[in-house]
Amino acid sequence: MSLRKGTLLSIRDDIRVMDVTIRDGGLCNNFAFTDEFVKQLYETNVKSGVDYMEFGYKASKKMFNEKEHGKWKFCNEEDIRAIVGENNTPMKIAVMADVGRCDYLTDFLPKSESVIDMVRVACYVHQMSAAVEMIEHFHSLGYETTCNIMAVSQVSADQILQALDILSTSSVDVIYLVDSFGSLYHENACELAQKYVEVAAQHGKIAGFHAHNNQNLAFANTVETLSYGVSYLDASMMGMGRGAGNCAMELLLGFLKNPKYSVYNTLDFIEKYMLPLKEAGIKWGFDIPYMLTGLFNRHPRSAIEFTSEDRKDYSKFYKELVEND
Repeated sequence: MSLRKGTLLSIRDDIRVMDVTIRDGGLCNNFAFTDEFVKQLYETNVKSGVDYMEFGYKASKKMFNEKEHGKWKFCNEEDIRAIVGENNTPMKIAVMADVGRCDYLTDFLPKSESVIDMVRVACYVHQMSAAVEMIEHFHSLGYETTCNIMAVSQVSADQILQALDILSTSSVDVIYLVDSFGSLYHENACELAQKYVEVAAQHGKIAGFHAHNNQNLAFANTVETLSYGVSYLDASMMGMGRGAGNCAMELLLGFLKNPKYSVYNTLDFIEKYMLPLKEAGIKWGFDIPYMLTGLFNRHPRSAIEFTSEDRKDYSKFYKELVEND
């Protein structure tokens, strides 16, 4: 068993906080954020000491119609620059590229010509070879990279180790443990985190964690994996993200002891911009159907459909999940 890294009162210089409000939260409103919202979020993150801000996806315009989605589904260079200019701040800009859902050979400029700093490659275990090919391409362009291995709660320990072994010899900078279905408890989250941290450390890489809040454990699991050496931590304002949402930024910044992080500006942003989203009917956050898909270790799509229909027959939904188990 690995020793915990640091204490509740200590500061770890390896910690990096990533805001994922626009990217993961965009799955709640089809990325239809106003420019004012994104600009104010950017400025709030800078004031709050956030290290990275993920603007959205670099989705394929051949697969997805630009007219049917908000601009942050595609993250055009000019759209990001309209918000950040040259980004003359300490905070770095990130985007996500899904294996099989982006045109990475044509849609990315060399880093020297782009305001983007990091590309986060998202994949499933069976897509590792394609993910590594993308990672190497992005490194050749000059970007920092992460690999976010999704749905690891549904694959075997042997498959996870094989995936980590493949990534360990790649150029990837950060290897992310992703609790896609919000099904991990702190025991399994920490066991997995230790594997990720061990492999990463052996090959000069870093481990990260991305939580979902199906069982109200996103913040707790983030803190627990942090204590075992995970360095890159994802969070979003008010936990806004697909389904049950993510680790809440205000909780994470309030927990971290480094004085570079400040929770005050996040509270001001929540008051002025997040609450109106809730009041407008945008849905995310812990709810019984998401709890149930988390318990059953399922993708939340059925819970999202249940919630969108304003259903309240929780026991029937439970039986539906049992019958399909």
